Amino acid sequence: MDYFEFYGLPESFELDAAQLKKKFYELSKKYHPDFYTAESAEKQEEVLQLSTLNNKAYQVLSDPNKRVDYILRQHHLLAEGDKYPLAPDFLMEMMELNEQLTDAGDEATFNQIKTSVKEASDALEAELAQQTKGFSSKTKAEQDAALKKVLDIYYRKKYLLRIQESLNTFATR
Repeated sequence: MDYFEFYGLPESFELDAAQLKKKFYELSKKYHPDFYTAESAEKQEEVLQLSTLNNKAYQVLSDPNKRVDYILRQHHLLAEGDKYPLAPDFLMEMMELNEQLTDAGDEATFNQIKTSVKEASDALEAELAQQTKGFSSKTKAEQDAALKKVLDIYYRKKYLLRIQESLNTFATR
């Protein structure tokens, strides 16, 4: 079952955290297995599955990055093992950052790289916010166009995250 449908919410990249939490607790009470101990084994299994679904749905929808991943998968834009073609200029920029990181011999250079990565990350977050704003109220064609742009942002963020992990590795040396 679709997590948004399960919570009775429109598909959206922007969710009201308080509303989501309220719905989670409401369904947690409704589907708590302890309230169904006198029921049949089939009913207990059904409630256990709904309780598990509630926990998984909340875990995904409450995390903005997992929510993006989930929405892209729901629209069949993301699958395991996909080879997404990133723009050559982005790849060149990331390759330059990786080379700088490999050659970084002093703290000043390392901090400069950290700043560049942070700026790139912030720019991607701003671009993502722009593409996802008001998603549920867009037309189908507008949603499709936004989803394609979100997919590109998603892959660029993943690439940048790998560089961030390399930065963290270098920082602990």
